[in-house]
Amino acid sequence: MQYFIGIVPPGEYQEKIIKVQQRWENNLLVDVVEPHITVKAQGGLTADLEWIEKLKKVCESFSVFNVSLNQPMFFGESVLFLSVTSEKIFELHQKIINVISPDNELIKKYMELDNYVPHLTMGQTHWGLSSKELKNMAKITEKELSPYPTFEVSFIRIYQEKETNRYVKYLDIPLKKHTQM
Repeated sequence: MQYFIGIVPPGEYQEKIIKVQQRWENNLLVDVVEPHITVKAQGGLTADLEWIEKLKKVCESFSVFNVSLNQPMFFGESVLFLSVTSEKIFELHQKIINVISPDNELIKKYMELDNYVPHLTMGQTHWGLSSKELKNMAKITEKELSPYPTFEVSFIRIYQEKETNRYVKYLDIPLKKHTQM
């Protein structure tokens, strides 16, 4: 059983993303997982779940922060995503990697630490779309999903693979709330 950790965009915006994704019947990503920004990929998130307590400790001391979604971009010609801006997401990613301690091969395999690029995947060739369809999707994404939101991240979500290529919410862990003076 596999797990990964993500940030979920606000419900209303998430619905807009799904509507764009569903315009392509062959976009299998819609059936794999809800729209999210990956903070920590599968590497090191083991079935014994001991890492969850470590993750909770990170979240207890990590304050709520903002994330901005931005214009669509590509990884090569095979992945279309919404770009993400946030200094804090890199810091959170780093802290989670530090407590989970995946080995260097897993860090490399899942493009973490120096290779980490926060993003929200819209579609990819691996999940049924052609490069041409991704280019068309980028144009529609630009038109229908802008203006792009900035939103507050108050929790992170652990996803669990329930069956092959089907990830669902496992647990939400709150971040530290800002204290009012």
